[in-house]
This record gives sequence, C-alpha cells and structure tokens, in this order.
Amino acid sequence: MKKLMKVFIMFLLVFSSIFSMENKTEVTNSMNTKEIYLAGGCFWGVEAYFERINGVVDAQSGYANGKTENPKYEDVVYRGTGHAETVHVIYDTTKIDLATLLQYYFRIIDPTSVNKQGNDRGTQYRTGIYYTDENDREIIQKELDELQKGYKKKIVVENKKLENFYLAEDYHQDYLKKNPNGYCHIDLSKADEVIVDKNKYRKLSEKELKEKLTDIQYKVTQKADTERPYRNEYWDFYEKGIYVDIVTGEPLFSSKDKFDSGCGWPSFSKAIAPEVVNYSEDRSFGMRRIEVKSRVGDSHLGHVFDDGPQDRGGLRYCINSASIKFIPLEKMEEEGYGNLIPFVE
Repeated sequence: MKKLMKVFIMFLLVFSSIFSMENKTEVTNSMNTKEIYLAGGCFWGVEAYFERINGVVDAQSGYANGKTENPKYEDVVYRGTGHAETVHVIYDTTKIDLATLLQYYFRIIDPTSVNKQGNDRGTQYRTGIYYTDENDREIIQKELDELQKGYKKKIVVENKKLENFYLAEDYHQDYLKKNPNGYCHIDLSKADEVIVDKNKYRKLSEKELKEKLTDIQYKVTQKADTERPYRNEYWDFYEKGIYVDIVTGEPLFSSKDKFDSGCGWPSFSKAIAPEVVNYSEDRSFGMRRIEVKSRVGDSHLGHVFDDGPQDRGGLRYCINSASIKFIPLEKMEEEGYGNLIPFVE
C-alpha cells in the first residue's frame, strides 16, 4: 500500500511539474516580448538590477561579442577572448519599451569610461548595447545621442549587432540572490525609480495653449499666477491616481506622495520622477522662493519648500490645481499611463 501511494505521489509531482512548465510557456508566449543585450560592468549587479524592473521578463548573465566559442570565466578574464560581461534582457513590450529600458541602463553606468565600471577594469567590463533586431539600432543611437548632450567627454558605449552570446556558468546566474552580501558595483534601488520618457510629450504653441486651456489654467501655467487657497480643485482631493501637466500630459506627481499640509493647495512630498520638474529662483513679491516648472511644457506649477514631512524627505511641493490634471487609477491603463500603476498602488 505504501509503495502504491509513493508511486501515486510521484505521478502527481511529475504531472504538476509538466502542467506548470506548459502553463509558464503559454504565459511567456502570450506576451509580446523582445530582447536586448546589455554590457555594463560586472554582470552580477546588472542582472539583479534588470530583474527588478517592471516589464522585464528575465535576465541572464553571459559573455558577448568575443573571439572564441563557449568561453569560461577564466578565459574571459585571463586569456583575452574579447568577450564583454553581458546580460541578456527579455522584456514585455506592453509594459516597457526599449528607449525606457535604456534609460534604466544609463542610470547604472559611466558611459564615458573605457573598459572600467566601478572597481572593475578590463575589456570584459566595457559598456555596450548589442541588438538582434536591426530596427533597434536607430533607437539605441538616438538615445545615445541624447545622452551625449549631458556629457563633455565622449560617450564610449558600443552600439553593435550581437555577434555571439554564451551563458555564464551556473554560479554566476542570480549571483546576488544566492549571495545577498556579494559584490555589486551599482545601486540596485535605482530599479525601483520610475522613468518618464520626455519624447512622448511636446510643448504646445501659443495658439494651441489658448485653445486648450481655460483662463485660469493659462494665467497660472503661462503667467505664473496663483490660485486662491482652499478654492481650487485638488487641495482636499485624495483619490488614487497620478497628476499630469495640464498642458502636455507629462506625469508629474503620484497620489501616493500627496499629503494634507494645511496650506490650501495640493501638496506633494516629491515628484513622480526627479527629472520631470525644473527649478529656478523666484524673487517676486519681495520673497525668495524656489519655483517649480514642468520639464517638457515649461508650465509654472508652484513652489517647493523645505517644511514638508521629515519622514517623507522634508519637502513640500505646493502646486496649483490649475496646472495639473488628475488621472484616476482605474483609467491609467486606457489613457497610456499603465506603466506607472505600480507607483500608485
């Protein structure tokens, strides 16, 4: 009886395993996935970083674009095979696009450093973006050209077609999961930060502004006017969702960071991403304040002060309701903000 029960249990385990594999394959195949290969220094950290990004299906460490077949780690390090430590990233295009993925990549590399990232030196630590789809080359180059604008030194990140890729040894895969205190040259928490692609939004012409905006919206966003406290749309509004620039639609703030400051205007502890707002000194009305403007639309939003909640960073973004539009959580997907849902929930 015991032997029969053991056989039955083994059958169930095998059947369950097969069903699970088939189900996983079905889910993977149902996704609109693409791939890209990214070299950014030691692949332990790069792999762990990309596995944390929303929209990435899988990431695996390996060796790319070298001169020999099936290299081992020692070959790459000591025998000059020419391979770069590279991470194969598979991503779901319904959740993240290549341009945004590259923005995450740029956050963890020094793009001007030759054969060096962090404390690691050698040709295997060069930076590179290796594609399999020829259509990706132009997207990559566009992002590299845009990145170059922020540097005086020449960017040395390779933009090349993938010539070869070999998986690294098993002990390299998911290394930081197996060794939580293992060496990592990058800040993994950067994967948790949202990236907003400015190329999806555009600044409107004067004619378009006057056609689109109400009188108060125009005065506030274009003339730096201010609404009356306690008499504006969002000062005491706390539903889940995001607040976007009324002019361009660029996302600016999350309801997760909204709080009641008692000032009579909508208050936030931070922007949804640091890059979506710009700052300048404002000395109007005999005061000295820091003005906050939207990145793409250049809309006047309000001011930022250092008297916010200390447990949230200490800042208070005091924003005019007329400068922003609320997108409720349940409508974010249909209005094109589905990738930001995790930053609201």
